[in-house]
Order: sequence, then structure tokens, then C-alpha cells
Amino acid sequence: MIERTRTAAGLLAVAMVAGGLTAACGDDSGSDQVSVALITKNSTNPFFVTMQEGAKQAATAEGVKLTIAAGKADGDEAGQVQAIEDAIARGDKGILITPNGPGVNPAIKKARDAGLYVIALDTPPDPANTVDITFATDNFKAGELIGKWTAAQLAGKPATIAMLDLFNDKIVSVDYNRDQGFLTGMGIDAKDKKRNGDEAKTGSYSGGTYSIVCNEPTNGAEDGGRTAMERCLTKNPSVNVVYTINEPAAVGAQKALKAAGTKDVLVVSIDGGCDGVKQVKDGLINATSQQYPLKMAELGIKAIKQIATGGEKPKTSAGLDFFDTGVTLVTDKPATGVESIDSTEGATRCWGKS
Repeated sequence: MIERTRTAAGLLAVAMVAGGLTAACGDDSGSDQVSVALITKNSTNPFFVTMQEGAKQAATAEGVKLTIAAGKADGDEAGQVQAIEDAIARGDKGILITPNGPGVNPAIKKARDAGLYVIALDTPPDPANTVDITFATDNFKAGELIGKWTAAQLAGKPATIAMLDLFNDKIVSVDYNRDQGFLTGMGIDAKDKKRNGDEAKTGSYSGGTYSIVCNEPTNGAEDGGRTAMERCLTKNPSVNVVYTINEPAAVGAQKALKAAGTKDVLVVSIDGGCDGVKQVKDGLINATSQQYPLKMAELGIKAIKQIATGGEKPKTSAGLDFFDTGVTLVTDKPATGVESIDSTEGATRCWGKS
């Protein structure tokens, strides 16, 4: 696939998109050209920057006219609603979107009613049939993998757990699926699997006893991860397990742990990006579940092009209400019974490179 570059021009383009502008690519000289909008949660998280780049590459290969837009920050529903309205007004054939929350659902319905085919990427909406289909990681499985790995690494020791989630003011499937998957992997009864924080705060996991110190929001950002970790350490400085919603939050958490002088902590995360895999290699993150945004974007572009030109609509994976784009555990400390790859192999696969 492609490698990310960090040129000044590339950063300027990202800043333009993050500010609410759009960027188009592809030859629009043909009146019958298929036009697609990609609307990501933001344009600062490397995951979404990579997804945008993957969509550009696929659009060029497929002869699709692509417009890119994004929320100003994770959780910006209003910015995404405006981008959906713009796609309808342009007469786009389809929309690829990583939904920032349920507030975008009415706009998605409006787009579908107007004849656009809408595919969610990475984050299935709730309910799933809000969109035509979702191409995503099995986020519950991603959480479950790092949960099983953590339980195995603890080897029966008591677990004092900090849960660094995405939000505390809105419900998003990627948030509760990862959180609840992690607890399930640990062998902790997650109760309502669509609700974070309702599990018993103390009890037994598969290897011993546990206590959950906190459920703190990070907004999926490094600064949020650091602040959330600081709050958790105030509640209990003896934390020895940190679950993080994504790798930027994990980096922030590690900075807080280092500042507090807290050692011997298992930090686990989800994304498996190129930077995240390096953090596994460097020991900042102990294990991460790798997902593949380049694949999501490529499949999405191809699907809308196929539908717009009279082809078949994609189907969900067996037993799921979305199309599973795969997940792999990356760690340099393998655990018996938990399938994984090491950071060297993880680096060759990061973001879905081929």
C-alpha cells in the first residue's frame, strides 16, 4: 500500500481538512464519474490520516472522484453532519464515514433517502442498519485479545485496573465494544456489553482477583490519555494494568505513569499503527490489537464504485452485522493460548500495508 509522509505540504493539507475544508482528488472530466465522500472523525489521529491516504490511492486506481472531510475533533458530530449535507448537495454516489456518534444518524438517513449508498468504516453505528454496511475491525474481538493476553501475563497476580475509554458523554460502539471485549477477555463479567462501567468494581478475573480503579474518558488523544491516567493514579497509585482505547491515549498514559514514578504496569491498547508497533518494540505499549484502515478505505471505495456501476452490493461477514476487516495481536511477550505476532512482523503489516 503506501507509507505516510510528514512533509510540510502534507501537514498543511491535514490542517485544511481538520478546519472543515474539503479536498478532492481524481479526474472529474467525465460526467459519469462516480463521486464519493470520505468523512472521518478527525484529521489529526494517524489512524484517520492513513485512512484518508488509503482512500485517495484507491480512488485514483478506480477512477473515482473523492472528496475528503472530517470533524474538527473526535466527537464532532455537527461537522460530520455538515459534510453529509455537502455530499448530498454535490450529488455524490456514496459516503464513507467513521461516525462520531449517534447525532449523525438522522443525516445518514437523509443521505440514504436521497439515494446515496452509505458505508461506515471502523465504527459501526448504533443501530448497525443506520448505514448500508460497515467495514470494520471486530472491535469486541480486538479488546478480547488484549484482555486474554493481560490475564495470561498477570499469572494469577491481583489486577488493579485503569480503564481509559473514549467518551463519558456519548455512547459509541467502538468505545463500548473495545472496553467490554477487554473485560471479557480478562474473564470479568461485563454485564451489559453496550455500557461501560456497569461491571462489578471488584471480584475475580480468570487468574485471580481484580479491582477497577476508574473509567476515564480520553477522547482518543494523547493529552486526554495523560489527564485520564493522572486522575486514576490519584484514586489509586497502585495501578498495574492500563487498558487504553487507542495508542495515542496509551502514549499519554505512559507519560503520566513515568511522571508519577509508577513502574511494572501492563499497558495494552488497540490500533496497531506504525507508530504504535514501534511503541510495542520500545516497551511503551506491551500489547496492541492491530487493525487495518487502509483495507477499510480501499474496500469502501471499490464497493461504492461497483454499486454505482450496476454491480452487487457487499455482504456482511458470517455471523456478524458488519464486514470484518481483521485484527491481529501484536506483542513481543507472547502468551500461551493467545495467538499473536511480534513487533517486527507487526511493522510489515501496520495500517494494512502490503
